[in-house]
Amino acid sequence: MLKNELNISVKDWRNILIIGILFGFFQSLIFYFLNPNLQTISTIIFSICTAFFITIFAIVLITFSNRFILPKIQKKFWTALSLFFSFLSGFLGFVLSFFVFHKSNTEVIAFISDFWLNIGVVVGFLTLLIALILHQFVFLKNKNNQIQQEILESKLKSLENELNPHFLFNALNSVSQLIYIDKQKAENAVLQLSKFLRNAINKESLVTLENEIFMVQTYVNIENIRFDNKIVLHIDDYKNLKFVKIPKFSIQLLVENGIKHGYLGKELNIFIKFDNNIIKVSNDGKKSSNIKFKTGLSNLENRLRLLNIGELDFSVEKENMVFCIILKDKN
Repeated sequence: MLKNELNISVKDWRNILIIGILFGFFQSLIFYFLNPNLQTISTIIFSICTAFFITIFAIVLITFSNRFILPKIQKKFWTALSLFFSFLSGFLGFVLSFFVFHKSNTEVIAFISDFWLNIGVVVGFLTLLIALILHQFVFLKNKNNQIQQEILESKLKSLENELNPHFLFNALNSVSQLIYIDKQKAENAVLQLSKFLRNAINKESLVTLENEIFMVQTYVNIENIRFDNKIVLHIDDYKNLKFVKIPKFSIQLLVENGIKHGYLGKELNIFIKFDNNIIKVSNDGKKSSNIKFKTGLSNLENRLRLLNIGELDFSVEKENMVFCIILKDKN
């Protein structure tokens, strides 16, 4: 929250620089109306340099303040201190520009040489006024971004919570079938389920591919207790991709979908392959010509869309239905 409130993006600084340049032209117009003889190129250059120096001081002082001063003082003093630094930026920017051009024989320097300090104070207050407007703009923008982020996180958590009961029901149903048949298998199933849930507690919506594969393997171990090890995982080498971030429960959901709709009572091979930014999950079980995105698949599709990292697709390869998580290229 603190980082978000103090954050000024590159785009914000670009806008500040543009405003600074416009401020320079505005200053040159003021000099012109005060004295028509100041309508020269040197006046415009002096004004633009003043605006440039003001912007540089603003970037340095405000960045320094945000990083090292504001986090250490009470929040109620933030606005006052930021506005003081804005005034200081305007004053110092004008003074520096004046001394840079002081030895020149330009008309504008000659015109303001007797009261340059007073003008510096006025420019400082004008900069403060502009900073006050920008402060409100940045604050409202960050507040809106924060609200949008909270809405996004709320939607994602709602979708993730929709998945957890779905998985738990299937897993507990598997365990319940084993309790009176094979107590040892039932105990192993509970231990595997505990391991899976402990890893699933992670609150992040995105997990590494390595973490997701571990969850898939644990999930298949749980299911294999019920299916007598007839579910066989074939996972391509992914050592170069193990730190790639993907939605939690994404590959696991596709594997679960493959078991649910593909198992025919005999050995079911599930293949997880990686092709650049595409993750493919297929199986050699039951073929289906009518694919409908119900709860699980729709859930994953929505999470990929909300996280803005990819999309879900499916295709037929050698009569095998292949589900693909197509990640957006980050390059």
